[in-house]
Amino acid sequence: MNQTKTPLVELQGISRIYETDDVETHALSDVALRIDEGEFVSIEGPSGSGKTTLLSILGLLDVPTAGRYQLAGEAVEGFDAAARARLRNQRIGFIFQTFNLIGDLDVIENVSLPLSYRGVGRKERRERARAALARVKMSHREHHFPGQLSGGQQQRVAVARAIAGEPALLLADEPTGSLDTNNGDAVMDLLEEIHAAGATICMVTHNPAYALRANRAVKLLDGRVVAEQAAA
Repeated sequence: MNQTKTPLVELQGISRIYETDDVETHALSDVALRIDEGEFVSIEGPSGSGKTTLLSILGLLDVPTAGRYQLAGEAVEGFDAAARARLRNQRIGFIFQTFNLIGDLDVIENVSLPLSYRGVGRKERRERARAALARVKMSHREHHFPGQLSGGQQQRVAVARAIAGEPALLLADEPTGSLDTNNGDAVMDLLEEIHAAGATICMVTHNPAYALRANRAVKLLDGRVVAEQAAA
């Protein structure tokens, strides 16, 4: 990491506490994390370690109870819901474990849909969607529906949807978790290709082998960062 330039992501002292009538749950405690532009960082840890909470904060889906979050040098931890939604749409792409494709839209419509929320015209949306589908080798399926695709193909479409808007930060939440080993390996190969082309990726995974395919593996335990390991 180049410590002299402004990081794309910088978390300082991030805590997240969930309160109910009887219980106070510390999902994250004093987390510090830096991600530079062009890095591929994995977040690993057992269930309940805080991985999903951390990714939700990074993706502006949740807000920390305490701490600072800077995205491209801008403090965003205090943004209201509308400002978070606007920045999320402009700067962040998501890949989910369960694909989250819309069943009654075909592939190209699924990929182009997020661009419509930016006000991108129909012609440009289709062009960007087709370019993204070509990158994930799914151009031949653009008029198929999600139910006509295998799990591995659906995840490729989900990756295309995430990259069509050229996000500054790509967040992958267990992107291989619903796939068999062969398809999981293929998705990891695809993420590595996208990273090699310049994308900044933060991926949550339960798989230690996949975690080590990133530039840097960060391990969470009980809501705290307990270890970091650079790629060999």
